[in-house]
Amino acid sequence: MKISETKRFWISFILSLPLLVQMLAMPFGGKMPYYNLIAFVVTTLIMLSAAVPYWSSAWAAAKHHDANMNTLVAVGTTVAYFYSVFALLTGRDVYFESAAFIAVFVTLGDAMEERVHKNAEGAVSNLLQLQAKSAVVKRNGDWVKVPLKEVQIGDEIRVKPGEKIPVDGTILTGQSAVDESMVAGESMPVEKKKGDAVVGSTINQTGTFTFKATKVGAQTMLAQIVEMVKKAQTSHAPIQDFTNVVAHYFVPVVLIIALVTFTIWYAFLGATFVQALLFAVSVIVIACPCALGLATPTALMVGTGRSAKMGVLIKDGQTLQEVSSLTTIVFDKTGTITAGKPQVTDVVGDDQGHVLRVAVSLEALSEHPLAQAVIKQAKAEQFDQHAVEGFQVVEGQGVTGKLDDHQIAVGSDRLVDSYQLSPQLADQADQLRHAAKTVVYVSEDNQVIGLLAIQDVPRPEAAATMAALHDRGLTTVMLTGDNEQVAQQIAKQVGIDRVIAGVLPNQKAEQVKLLQQQGEKVAFVGDGINDAPALSTAEVGIAMGGGTDIAIESGGIILVQNDLRGVVSALSLADKTFKRIKLNLFWALIYNLIGIPIAAGLFVGLGLQLTPEIAALAMAFSSVSVVTSSLLLKWAHVERVDKNQPATAR
Repeated sequence: MKISETKRFWISFILSLPLLVQMLAMPFGGKMPYYNLIAFVVTTLIMLSAAVPYWSSAWAAAKHHDANMNTLVAVGTTVAYFYSVFALLTGRDVYFESAAFIAVFVTLGDAMEERVHKNAEGAVSNLLQLQAKSAVVKRNGDWVKVPLKEVQIGDEIRVKPGEKIPVDGTILTGQSAVDESMVAGESMPVEKKKGDAVVGSTINQTGTFTFKATKVGAQTMLAQIVEMVKKAQTSHAPIQDFTNVVAHYFVPVVLIIALVTFTIWYAFLGATFVQALLFAVSVIVIACPCALGLATPTALMVGTGRSAKMGVLIKDGQTLQEVSSLTTIVFDKTGTITAGKPQVTDVVGDDQGHVLRVAVSLEALSEHPLAQAVIKQAKAEQFDQHAVEGFQVVEGQGVTGKLDDHQIAVGSDRLVDSYQLSPQLADQADQLRHAAKTVVYVSEDNQVIGLLAIQDVPRPEAAATMAALHDRGLTTVMLTGDNEQVAQQIAKQVGIDRVIAGVLPNQKAEQVKLLQQQGEKVAFVGDGINDAPALSTAEVGIAMGGGTDIAIESGGIILVQNDLRGVVSALSLADKTFKRIKLNLFWALIYNLIGIPIAAGLFVGLGLQLTPEIAALAMAFSSVSVVTSSLLLKWAHVERVDKNQPATAR
């Protein structure tokens, strides 16, 4: 059975107590009876319990003609131990405590790293414990309680106040307030009514409702969050390549420095064999780059674990590192900058009823967000759609078909560019666009017969988010297929720097590439299926949690709560995590740059000298300091945006 690093440390530490007592007694001239023999037994047990993993790792590397961080530990403990055995047999002074405390203190660093891993795993375990254990499901007309694993997609489920929502779904009857803090990071309950989505493992607070299960098992949001957190915490950040390269070349260099140190002290400076050997062992031990190896993974685990609790999922280390170099944030408009719930505000035409009837007959077959606004308006005015033949989607422009032997079309000005358009309708279209409304043209037999004005208002948090991004020195860009005038009006309302309008869905990724070719480091924020290529193309893709599965899968950062302010929090936390990694690497390298010359005896004349055990303690302290630095990320300040913060002019 594999023993934990924490247990290995405590076992080795307890075994080392006789050595520690003797070291404390030395200044007073005391020496315990049979100390050399006791030291031999104790150190041998410590070697077999604490040092074996380092020897195994070093041997595995050596078989591949390589050296790693554990090579230095293995060499240091081996030299100190076997010299002491030789000294014991020949009646010389022994240095078992050097070998013992090297192993003890190195194991302390490993125990600290294990603690970080357990904390990270604990965050995942806590998420899993949030799952409901059962659900009340309607089966054959009766409500029955079944284990969670028996719930199927399409089941009708009832939830009472105070109960956990077992799986993801859509409310069928009733209304309530739901505590979604475990997935969204916000403590305020969210009001839910018929047609609204609910998330499994969130808590129903006030009312009873029924809902239809839409995702179960591994498909639920909680299950996906857990999987993403696991992947993120074990992912690889590009900066980690630096530590691997350093370790690869550093270990042989240190061994050479240790050999040179021994040779100079023994052959030229008059030191005894033992004194020269201790200088060399001290160099080997203090140079062990354990802290260097801990710098990246510990910060990555703590940072991604905290982000999950805030409702921000950072998928991997590369995404986290890319955040630090961003210069531009590009936003999709509909459903991202705007609320994604457009409404028909104006119906223009000689026969408004006929205009709306033609429009809804086509739009009823479309999945575009603007189509849903037309359908909603037609239902409100009790207009039913009619059967359309030859329905076609003209990508990025609109839809066409045939109704009662008439060729009809509904879409943008690009779709009806060659159609007949009266001056009166053209003037009204311009007026509507100046009012920040999207104009949809309705045509029949190649003649525009009317207009629909559709407006999708900006999200309430959009202006505050743009202001916060500007404060971070980032340029904001909005991509949209909408008209330039409408897009500029929306951009002005929320404080966006630049607008790229008239962009077809398949052109979004191309626009991101153009910005990159201009030297920009781009993050793209979107929520739709047609945003997926742009999310993947950008250095950092940020997917809104309320978006489609394919958009979420393409994003490197997921905002579980469908709130733009999460963009700022995500960038802030990712930036702080990466800065902490760099700080950890800096301190890890400084320890070695300062420690090696001291251990080699360059400052003996100034009274600065490190014995192997003190060198081991210093090396362990460097690992502990790096781990502690990473743990401090749990309490680091992360920027949060006030929804009512005013936009900043740029």
